[in-house]
Amino acid sequence: MTMPQQPQATADVTSAVSAAGPEPVEGPIKIRVRELSLFYGPVQALFEVSMDIPARQVTALIGPSGCGKSTFLRTLNRMNDIIEGVRISGSVSIDGQDLYHDHTDVVALRKRVGMVFQKSNPFPKSIFENVAYGPRIHGVRSRQELVEIVERSLLRAGLWDEVKDRLGTSALDLSGGQQQRLCIARALAVDPEIVLMDEPASALDPRSTARIEDLIGELREDYTIVIVTHNMQQASRVSDFTAFFYEGRLIEFGPTPQIFTKPSQKRTEDYITGRFG
Repeated sequence: MTMPQQPQATADVTSAVSAAGPEPVEGPIKIRVRELSLFYGPVQALFEVSMDIPARQVTALIGPSGCGKSTFLRTLNRMNDIIEGVRISGSVSIDGQDLYHDHTDVVALRKRVGMVFQKSNPFPKSIFENVAYGPRIHGVRSRQELVEIVERSLLRAGLWDEVKDRLGTSALDLSGGQQQRLCIARALAVDPEIVLMDEPASALDPRSTARIEDLIGELREDYTIVIVTHNMQQASRVSDFTAFFYEGRLIEFGPTPQIFTKPSQKRTEDYITGRFG
């Protein structure tokens, strides 16, 4: 799957945009999306989406089911490549590098852009081997280095104190919330720059959800985070910027306080206030 060549974007501050372009974002831009459209065979799922996602901030994607949020999220690390019949036009770049260029190394891309899914999916291996899996794939062979990576990743995911004495036990013995934090540790173990989260707390109890939200707040210091959520309260709590999608289109994007208190589009206001969705 290829995309048309686009001029390389720069990763500096966005100072101006065209009337049809995205809203300007203050600060460094990590991901730049321009006129992105996606088709599943004859069905169009995304319509000319343009957005600048700021570095080391949390961006929430909201909107009713089937509006294109998860599809858009998967374009940011080319997970849609594995779906037969997908076609894409437009451009997506990270730090000015075109993700869909013919010569893009997709394995290297997914090392830079980690992914945490809606349902926790630990491997049927030990806790240690779950976290060490990615570094092993990327060539880390030293046992001592793997031990350090596993400890560091579990600390970042807020799980180390709970599992440090049973790293050799099965990851499947962990609770649901612990399994999700393990999956976050596994994503962090390859030292990504961006972490994508597709409704990471939707299947968890309130206590585990709070732990995940606290963790997102801590991770924003080191990572660019993009999260899909159906929970409006969660989006308002954890994110710095919010994008509202509806029927495959980006309706509005801006600072989260603005989107939730003074949206510029009536459809955004109607969704946030519960009139539909």
